[in-house]
Amino acid sequence: MCDTFIALPNATSDGSVIFGKNSDREANEAQLIEYHPSKLFPKFTKLQCTYLNIPQVEKTNAVIISRPFWMWGAEMGVNEHGVVIGNEAVFTKIKVEKSNVLTGMDLLRLALERADSALSAKQKIIDLMNEFGQGGIGGYQDMNFKYHNSFLIADKSEAWVLETAGKYWATKKVTDFYAISNGLTITDDFDEIHPKAIDFATKKAWVKDTFSFSSAFSDYLYTNLSGCKSRQNKAKMLLKTNYFKMDVPLAMAHLRTHDEGDFSPSKALIGKSICAHVANSVTRNASQTTGSMIVHLTLEKPTVWVTATAAPCLSVFKPLWFTGMVLPDLGPKPEALFNKESFWWKNECVHRQILKDFKNRAAIIIPEREQLEARLLKNVYHEKKKTFFETKIAFEEHWKLLDLWLTAIEKLPIKKSPNLFYKAYWKHLNNKVGIKI
Repeated sequence: MCDTFIALPNATSDGSVIFGKNSDREANEAQLIEYHPSKLFPKFTKLQCTYLNIPQVEKTNAVIISRPFWMWGAEMGVNEHGVVIGNEAVFTKIKVEKSNVLTGMDLLRLALERADSALSAKQKIIDLMNEFGQGGIGGYQDMNFKYHNSFLIADKSEAWVLETAGKYWATKKVTDFYAISNGLTITDDFDEIHPKAIDFATKKAWVKDTFSFSSAFSDYLYTNLSGCKSRQNKAKMLLKTNYFKMDVPLAMAHLRTHDEGDFSPSKALIGKSICAHVANSVTRNASQTTGSMIVHLTLEKPTVWVTATAAPCLSVFKPLWFTGMVLPDLGPKPEALFNKESFWWKNECVHRQILKDFKNRAAIIIPEREQLEARLLKNVYHEKKKTFFETKIAFEEHWKLLDLWLTAIEKLPIKKSPNLFYKAYWKHLNNKVGIKI
Protein backbone atom coordinates (compact mmCIF):
# COMPACT_ATOMS: atom_id res chain seq x y z
CA MET A 1 0.00 0.00 0.00
CA CYS A 2 1.18 3.56 -0.59
CA ASP A 3 0.51 7.20 0.18
CA THR A 4 1.05 10.18 -2.12
CA PHE A 5 0.48 13.90 -1.63
CA ILE A 6 0.82 17.19 -3.51
CA ALA A 7 0.91 20.76 -2.22
CA LEU A 8 0.44 23.52 -4.81
CA PRO A 9 1.92 27.06 -4.66
CA ASN A 10 -0.81 28.60 -2.47
CA ALA A 11 -0.24 25.84 0.12
CA THR A 12 3.58 26.01 0.31
CA SER A 13 5.82 28.45 2.13
CA ASP A 14 7.73 29.57 -0.98
CA GLY A 15 5.07 29.34 -3.70
CA SER A 16 6.55 26.13 -5.10
CA VAL A 17 4.99 22.72 -5.72
CA ILE A 18 5.92 19.91 -3.34
CA PHE A 19 5.21 16.25 -4.10
CA GLY A 20 5.82 13.31 -1.77
CA LYS A 21 5.28 9.58 -1.88
CA ASN A 22 6.00 6.50 0.19
CA SER A 23 6.12 3.37 -1.94
CA ASP A 24 4.85 0.47 0.16
CA ARG A 25 5.72 -3.00 -1.07
CA GLU A 26 6.73 -6.41 0.32
CA ALA A 27 9.55 -6.12 2.87
CA ASN A 28 12.05 -8.18 0.85
CA GLU A 29 11.18 -6.41 -2.41
CA ALA A 30 14.22 -4.21 -2.89
CA GLN A 31 13.59 -0.88 -4.59
CA LEU A 32 16.14 1.18 -6.47
CA ILE A 33 16.61 4.76 -7.58
CA GLU A 34 17.58 5.13 -11.23
CA TYR A 35 18.44 7.93 -13.64
CA HIS A 36 17.72 7.36 -17.32
CA PRO A 37 18.95 10.07 -19.70
CA SER A 38 16.97 11.23 -22.71
CA LYS A 39 17.40 8.82 -25.63
CA LEU A 40 16.70 8.61 -29.36
CA PHE A 41 15.37 5.39 -30.89
CA PRO A 42 15.04 4.22 -34.50
CA LYS A 43 11.54 3.97 -35.92
CA PHE A 44 9.67 0.75 -35.22
CA THR A 45 11.70 0.01 -32.08
CA LYS A 46 9.87 -2.19 -29.58
CA LEU A 47 9.86 -1.60 -25.82
CA GLN A 48 9.58 -4.45 -23.32
CA CYS A 49 7.55 -3.28 -20.33
CA THR A 50 6.88 -5.49 -17.31
CA TYR A 51 4.49 -7.89 -19.04
CA LEU A 52 3.89 -6.40 -22.49
CA ASN A 53 5.92 -5.40 -25.54
CA ILE A 54 4.77 -2.10 -27.11
CA PRO A 55 6.05 0.37 -29.74
CA GLN A 56 8.75 2.74 -28.48
CA VAL A 57 8.65 6.46 -29.24
CA GLU A 58 11.49 8.10 -31.15
CA LYS A 59 12.66 10.21 -28.20
CA THR A 60 12.28 9.78 -24.46
CA ASN A 61 12.70 12.32 -21.65
CA ALA A 62 15.35 12.03 -18.98
CA VAL A 63 13.79 10.60 -15.82
CA ILE A 64 14.62 9.91 -12.18
CA ILE A 65 12.52 6.98 -10.98
CA SER A 66 12.12 4.66 -8.02
CA ARG A 67 11.12 1.12 -8.98
CA PRO A 68 10.93 -2.38 -7.48
CA PHE A 69 13.98 -4.26 -8.77
CA TRP A 70 12.04 -6.83 -10.81
CA MET A 71 9.70 -4.63 -12.85
CA TRP A 72 10.21 -2.18 -15.71
CA GLY A 73 7.71 0.38 -14.46
CA ALA A 74 8.17 2.77 -11.56
CA GLU A 75 6.31 3.55 -8.35
CA MET A 76 7.16 7.25 -8.57
CA GLY A 77 9.36 9.60 -10.51
CA VAL A 78 10.01 12.93 -12.18
CA ASN A 79 11.27 13.93 -15.61
CA GLU A 80 13.54 16.68 -16.90
CA HIS A 81 10.50 18.92 -17.61
CA GLY A 82 9.41 18.81 -13.98
CA VAL A 83 6.50 16.40 -14.51
CA VAL A 84 6.09 14.24 -11.41
CA ILE A 85 3.82 11.22 -10.91
CA GLY A 86 3.00 8.80 -8.10
CA ASN A 87 0.61 5.89 -8.42
CA GLU A 88 -1.53 3.92 -5.96
CA ALA A 89 -3.10 0.49 -6.07
CA VAL A 90 -6.90 0.75 -5.92
CA PHE A 91 -9.41 -2.06 -5.61
CA THR A 92 -12.50 -2.00 -7.80
CA LYS A 93 -15.46 -4.10 -8.87
CA ILE A 94 -13.96 -4.53 -12.35
CA LYS A 95 -12.00 -7.73 -12.98
CA VAL A 96 -8.23 -7.16 -13.15
CA GLU A 97 -6.54 -8.64 -16.22
CA LYS A 98 -3.48 -10.71 -15.26
CA SER A 99 -1.50 -10.68 -18.50
CA ASN A 100 -0.90 -8.87 -21.79
CA VAL A 101 -1.53 -5.46 -20.19
CA LEU A 102 0.48 -2.54 -18.85
CA THR A 103 0.91 -2.29 -15.10
CA GLY A 104 0.15 0.97 -13.33
CA MET A 105 3.90 1.38 -12.83
CA ASP A 106 4.47 0.91 -16.56
CA LEU A 107 1.90 3.62 -17.30
CA LEU A 108 3.63 5.96 -14.86
CA ARG A 109 7.08 5.51 -16.34
CA LEU A 110 5.82 5.69 -19.92
CA ALA A 111 4.06 9.00 -19.17
CA LEU A 112 7.22 10.44 -17.59
CA GLU A 113 9.33 9.39 -20.55
CA ARG A 114 6.87 10.81 -23.11
CA ALA A 115 5.16 13.90 -21.60
CA ASP A 116 6.35 17.47 -21.09
CA SER A 117 3.49 18.63 -18.84
CA ALA A 118 1.07 17.27 -16.26
CA LEU A 119 -1.80 17.70 -18.70
CA SER A 120 0.04 15.74 -21.38
CA ALA A 121 1.03 13.00 -18.90
CA LYS A 122 -2.57 12.58 -17.78
CA GLN A 123 -3.74 12.15 -21.36
CA LYS A 124 -0.93 9.75 -22.25
CA ILE A 125 -1.87 7.45 -19.35
CA ILE A 126 -5.50 7.46 -20.50
CA ASP A 127 -4.53 6.79 -24.13
CA LEU A 128 -2.08 4.01 -23.25
CA MET A 129 -4.60 2.41 -20.90
CA ASN A 130 -7.27 2.50 -23.62
CA GLU A 131 -4.90 0.96 -26.16
CA PHE A 132 -3.14 -1.68 -24.08
CA GLY A 133 -5.24 -2.13 -20.95
CA GLN A 134 -4.03 -2.09 -17.36
CA GLY A 135 -3.52 -4.61 -14.60
CA GLY A 136 -1.09 -7.51 -14.34
CA ILE A 137 0.16 -9.29 -11.25
CA GLY A 138 1.30 -6.47 -8.99
CA GLY A 139 2.88 -8.50 -6.21
CA TYR A 140 6.49 -9.59 -6.03
CA GLN A 141 6.01 -12.96 -4.35
CA ASP A 142 2.26 -12.63 -3.83
CA MET A 143 0.97 -13.79 -7.21
CA ASN A 144 -2.62 -13.05 -6.19
CA PHE A 145 -1.97 -9.34 -5.62
CA LYS A 146 -3.50 -7.45 -8.52
CA TYR A 147 -5.22 -4.10 -8.76
CA HIS A 148 -6.16 -1.05 -10.78
CA ASN A 149 -4.50 2.32 -10.30
CA SER A 150 -4.88 5.93 -9.33
CA PHE A 151 -2.33 8.60 -10.17
CA LEU A 152 -1.31 11.99 -8.78
CA ILE A 153 0.25 13.95 -11.64
CA ALA A 154 1.80 17.42 -11.36
CA ASP A 155 4.14 19.98 -12.82
CA LYS A 156 5.07 23.41 -11.48
CA SER A 157 1.80 24.88 -12.80
CA GLU A 158 -0.94 22.37 -12.01
CA ALA A 159 -1.83 18.96 -10.63
CA TRP A 160 -4.39 16.29 -11.52
CA VAL A 161 -5.81 13.18 -9.89
CA LEU A 162 -6.55 10.36 -12.34
CA GLU A 163 -8.45 7.38 -10.95
CA THR A 164 -9.27 4.20 -12.83
CA ALA A 165 -11.38 1.05 -12.69
CA GLY A 166 -10.50 -1.22 -15.58
CA LYS A 167 -10.93 0.85 -18.74
CA TYR A 168 -13.06 3.44 -16.94
CA TRP A 169 -11.54 6.57 -15.43
CA ALA A 170 -12.26 9.97 -13.91
CA THR A 171 -10.04 13.00 -13.35
CA LYS A 172 -10.06 15.93 -10.98
CA LYS A 173 -7.94 19.06 -11.05
CA VAL A 174 -6.27 19.85 -7.72
CA THR A 175 -6.77 23.31 -6.24
CA ASP A 176 -4.67 23.61 -3.06
CA PHE A 177 -3.47 20.18 -1.97
CA TYR A 178 -4.49 16.56 -2.30
CA ALA A 179 -3.64 13.14 -0.91
CA ILE A 180 -4.34 9.73 -2.37
CA SER A 181 -3.95 6.29 -0.85
CA ASN A 182 -5.36 2.89 -1.83
CA GLY A 183 -8.94 3.88 -2.52
CA LEU A 184 -10.86 5.87 -5.10
CA THR A 185 -11.56 9.45 -3.95
CA ILE A 186 -13.36 11.14 -6.85
CA THR A 187 -17.11 11.28 -6.26
CA ASP A 188 -19.40 13.49 -8.39
CA ASP A 189 -16.77 16.25 -8.38
CA PHE A 190 -14.86 15.00 -11.42
CA ASP A 191 -13.67 17.36 -14.15
CA GLU A 192 -13.53 14.63 -16.82
CA ILE A 193 -14.85 11.10 -16.99
CA HIS A 194 -14.81 8.16 -19.38
CA PRO A 195 -17.76 8.75 -21.76
CA LYS A 196 -19.39 5.41 -20.92
CA ALA A 197 -18.55 5.16 -17.19
CA ILE A 198 -21.86 6.45 -15.84
CA ASP A 199 -23.98 4.34 -18.20
CA PHE A 200 -21.94 1.23 -17.40
CA ALA A 201 -22.23 1.72 -13.63
CA THR A 202 -25.96 2.47 -13.92
CA LYS A 203 -26.62 -0.73 -15.89
CA LYS A 204 -24.70 -2.68 -13.24
CA ALA A 205 -26.96 -1.12 -10.55
CA TRP A 206 -23.90 0.40 -8.88
CA VAL A 207 -25.44 3.90 -8.79
CA LYS A 208 -27.61 4.76 -5.80
CA ASP A 209 -29.27 8.18 -5.80
CA THR A 210 -26.61 10.19 -7.61
CA PHE A 211 -23.52 9.03 -9.46
CA SER A 212 -20.23 8.91 -7.56
CA PHE A 213 -17.19 7.41 -9.30
CA SER A 214 -15.71 6.09 -6.06
CA SER A 215 -18.97 4.70 -4.70
CA ALA A 216 -19.92 3.08 -7.98
CA PHE A 217 -16.60 1.39 -8.75
CA SER A 218 -14.88 0.72 -5.39
CA ASP A 219 -14.57 -2.78 -4.00
CA TYR A 220 -15.74 -2.22 -0.44
CA LEU A 221 -13.91 -5.10 1.28
CA TYR A 222 -10.40 -4.71 -0.13
CA THR A 223 -10.54 -0.92 -0.01
CA ASN A 224 -11.34 -1.01 3.69
CA LEU A 225 -8.82 -3.74 4.47
CA SER A 226 -6.10 -1.54 2.96
CA GLY A 227 -6.61 1.02 5.75
CA CYS A 228 -6.52 3.75 3.12
CA LYS A 229 -9.17 5.99 4.66
CA SER A 230 -7.25 6.38 7.91
CA ARG A 231 -4.01 7.17 6.09
CA GLN A 232 -5.61 9.54 3.63
CA ASN A 233 -7.42 11.39 6.41
CA LYS A 234 -4.14 11.67 8.31
CA ALA A 235 -2.41 13.03 5.20
CA LYS A 236 -5.19 15.56 4.57
CA MET A 237 -5.02 16.69 8.20
CA LEU A 238 -1.26 17.21 7.94
CA LEU A 239 -1.62 19.15 4.69
CA LYS A 240 -4.36 21.31 6.18
CA THR A 241 -2.33 21.95 9.34
CA ASN A 242 0.68 22.93 7.25
CA TYR A 243 -1.28 25.06 4.78
CA PHE A 244 0.84 28.05 3.69
CA LYS A 245 3.78 26.43 5.55
CA MET A 246 4.58 23.26 3.60
CA ASP A 247 8.26 22.97 2.76
CA VAL A 248 10.74 20.15 2.23
CA PRO A 249 11.43 19.46 5.95
CA LEU A 250 7.68 19.25 6.61
CA ALA A 251 7.33 16.94 3.61
CA MET A 252 9.98 14.68 5.14
CA ALA A 253 8.10 14.68 8.44
CA HIS A 254 4.87 13.91 6.57
CA LEU A 255 6.34 10.75 5.02
CA ARG A 256 7.70 9.66 8.41
CA THR A 257 4.32 9.88 10.15
CA HIS A 258 3.22 6.95 12.28
CA ASP A 259 -0.30 6.28 13.51
CA GLU A 260 0.30 6.19 17.24
CA GLY A 261 2.15 8.36 19.74
CA ASP A 262 3.88 5.38 21.32
CA PHE A 263 4.41 3.67 17.98
CA SER A 264 5.56 0.09 17.62
CA PRO A 265 5.75 -1.61 14.19
CA SER A 266 4.41 -4.84 15.70
CA LYS A 267 1.10 -3.30 16.79
CA ALA A 268 -2.19 -2.87 14.88
CA LEU A 269 -3.98 -5.43 12.75
CA ILE A 270 -4.24 -3.14 9.71
CA GLY A 271 -1.54 -0.73 8.56
CA LYS A 272 -2.67 2.81 9.29
CA SER A 273 0.68 4.63 9.24
CA ILE A 274 1.89 6.75 6.34
CA CYS A 275 5.35 5.39 7.15
CA ALA A 276 4.42 1.72 6.79
CA HIS A 277 5.91 -1.34 8.48
CA VAL A 278 4.98 -4.96 7.78
CA ALA A 279 3.97 -7.01 10.81
CA ASN A 280 2.35 -10.31 9.82
CA SER A 281 1.73 -12.60 6.87
CA VAL A 282 -2.04 -12.02 6.64
CA THR A 283 -3.14 -8.39 7.03
CA ARG A 284 0.21 -6.56 6.96
CA ASN A 285 2.36 -8.50 4.52
CA ALA A 286 2.56 -5.92 1.70
CA SER A 287 2.75 -2.66 3.60
CA GLN A 288 6.44 -1.86 4.10
CA THR A 289 7.68 1.52 2.89
CA THR A 290 10.53 0.37 0.67
CA GLY A 291 11.28 3.73 -0.96
CA SER A 292 10.42 7.40 -0.46
CA MET A 293 10.64 10.43 -2.73
CA ILE A 294 10.00 14.17 -2.41
CA VAL A 295 10.09 16.43 -5.47
CA HIS A 296 10.43 20.19 -5.04
CA LEU A 297 9.27 22.01 -8.19
CA THR A 298 10.36 25.63 -8.56
CA LEU A 299 11.27 27.80 -11.54
CA GLU A 300 14.63 26.01 -11.56
CA LYS A 301 15.22 22.35 -12.38
CA PRO A 302 13.50 20.00 -9.90
CA THR A 303 15.21 19.14 -6.65
CA VAL A 304 14.53 15.49 -5.85
CA TRP A 305 14.97 14.09 -2.34
CA VAL A 306 15.18 10.30 -1.99
CA THR A 307 15.91 7.82 0.76
CA ALA A 308 16.94 5.05 -1.69
CA THR A 309 16.11 2.76 1.24
CA ALA A 310 13.15 1.38 3.13
CA ALA A 311 11.76 2.94 6.34
CA PRO A 312 11.98 6.74 5.94
CA CYS A 313 11.57 7.09 9.71
CA LEU A 314 15.04 5.54 10.04
CA SER A 315 16.63 6.83 6.86
CA VAL A 316 18.14 9.99 5.36
CA PHE A 317 16.65 12.03 2.50
CA LYS A 318 19.37 12.91 -0.01
CA PRO A 319 19.19 15.42 -2.91
CA LEU A 320 19.41 14.77 -6.67
CA TRP A 321 19.30 17.05 -9.72
CA PHE A 322 19.10 16.72 -13.51
CA THR A 323 22.58 18.19 -14.01
CA GLY A 324 25.74 16.37 -15.09
CA MET A 325 26.19 13.23 -13.04
CA VAL A 326 22.96 12.43 -11.20
CA LEU A 327 23.54 9.35 -9.04
CA PRO A 328 26.73 8.17 -7.32
CA ASP A 329 27.81 4.54 -7.20
CA LEU A 330 25.40 2.75 -4.85
CA GLY A 331 27.02 -0.64 -5.22
CA PRO A 332 25.35 -3.54 -7.04
CA LYS A 333 21.72 -3.01 -7.93
CA PRO A 334 19.60 -4.57 -5.20
CA GLU A 335 18.02 -7.87 -6.22
CA ALA A 336 16.21 -10.78 -4.60
CA LEU A 337 18.92 -11.80 -2.10
CA PHE A 338 20.80 -9.82 0.52
CA ASN A 339 24.02 -8.18 -0.64
CA LYS A 340 25.87 -6.08 1.92
CA GLU A 341 27.58 -4.13 -0.89
CA SER A 342 24.23 -2.83 -2.17
CA PHE A 343 23.09 0.43 -0.59
CA TRP A 344 19.43 -0.63 -0.21
CA TRP A 345 20.34 -3.94 1.44
CA LYS A 346 23.07 -2.33 3.57
CA ASN A 347 20.39 -0.13 5.13
CA GLU A 348 18.30 -3.22 5.84
CA CYS A 349 20.97 -4.47 8.25
CA VAL A 350 20.41 -1.38 10.41
CA HIS A 351 16.66 -1.26 9.87
CA ARG A 352 16.07 -4.89 10.84
CA GLN A 353 18.34 -4.67 13.89
CA ILE A 354 16.31 -1.68 15.10
CA LEU A 355 13.07 -3.66 14.75
CA LYS A 356 14.24 -5.94 17.61
CA ASP A 357 13.61 -3.04 20.03
CA PHE A 358 12.20 -0.26 17.86
CA LYS A 359 11.74 2.67 20.22
CA ASN A 360 15.01 2.31 22.14
CA ARG A 361 17.19 1.47 19.16
CA ALA A 362 15.70 4.12 16.85
CA ALA A 363 16.56 6.74 19.48
CA ILE A 364 20.25 5.97 18.93
CA ILE A 365 20.29 7.00 15.26
CA ILE A 366 17.74 9.84 15.07
CA PRO A 367 19.97 12.68 16.39
CA GLU A 368 22.75 11.99 13.87
CA ARG A 369 20.21 11.51 11.08
CA GLU A 370 18.67 14.91 11.88
CA GLN A 371 22.08 16.58 11.98
CA LEU A 372 23.00 15.23 8.55
CA GLU A 373 19.67 16.22 7.00
CA ALA A 374 19.84 19.69 8.52
CA ARG A 375 23.27 20.15 6.96
CA LEU A 376 22.05 18.93 3.57
CA LEU A 377 19.01 21.22 3.67
CA LYS A 378 21.20 24.19 4.60
CA ASN A 379 23.63 23.48 1.77
CA VAL A 380 20.85 23.16 -0.80
CA TYR A 381 18.51 25.99 0.22
CA HIS A 382 20.72 28.52 1.98
CA GLU A 383 24.13 27.94 0.43
CA LYS A 384 22.52 27.17 -2.99
CA LYS A 385 24.78 24.17 -3.47
CA LYS A 386 22.89 22.13 -6.04
CA THR A 387 25.48 19.95 -7.73
CA PHE A 388 26.37 16.29 -8.01
CA PHE A 389 29.06 16.88 -5.38
CA GLU A 390 26.35 17.48 -2.76
CA THR A 391 24.58 14.28 -3.84
CA LYS A 392 27.80 12.26 -3.66
CA ILE A 393 28.70 13.58 -0.20
CA ALA A 394 25.15 12.93 1.07
CA PHE A 395 25.22 9.27 0.06
CA GLU A 396 28.78 8.80 1.34
CA GLU A 397 27.85 10.29 4.72
CA HIS A 398 24.78 8.10 4.97
CA TRP A 399 26.83 5.00 4.10
CA LYS A 400 29.36 5.83 6.84
CA LEU A 401 26.55 6.32 9.35
CA LEU A 402 25.10 2.94 8.50
CA ASP A 403 28.36 1.28 9.53
CA LEU A 404 28.56 3.31 12.74
CA TRP A 405 24.89 2.75 13.60
CA LEU A 406 25.09 -0.99 13.04
CA THR A 407 28.08 -1.31 15.37
CA ALA A 408 26.41 0.79 18.07
CA ILE A 409 23.00 -0.93 17.81
CA GLU A 410 24.39 -4.45 17.98
CA LYS A 411 25.93 -3.62 21.36
CA LEU A 412 22.63 -2.46 22.87
CA PRO A 413 20.70 -4.78 25.17
CA ILE A 414 17.07 -5.37 24.16
CA LYS A 415 14.79 -3.60 26.64
CA LYS A 416 11.40 -4.15 25.04
CA SER A 417 11.15 -7.09 22.69
CA PRO A 418 8.17 -7.36 20.28
CA ASN A 419 5.75 -10.28 20.48
CA LEU A 420 6.71 -13.79 19.41
CA PHE A 421 4.54 -13.82 16.27
CA TYR A 422 6.20 -10.62 15.02
CA LYS A 423 9.70 -11.97 15.70
CA ALA A 424 8.91 -15.25 13.97
CA TYR A 425 7.55 -13.38 10.96
CA TRP A 426 10.70 -11.29 10.58
CA LYS A 427 12.95 -14.31 11.15
CA HIS A 428 11.19 -15.98 8.23
CA LEU A 429 11.67 -12.88 6.04
CA ASN A 430 15.35 -12.62 6.94
CA ASN A 431 15.99 -16.31 6.25
CA LYS A 432 14.41 -16.04 2.80
CA VAL A 433 16.95 -13.46 1.65
CA GLY A 434 19.98 -14.57 3.68
CA ILE A 435 20.23 -11.79 6.26
CA LYS A 436 21.83 -13.10 9.43
CA ILE A 437 21.01 -10.73 12.29
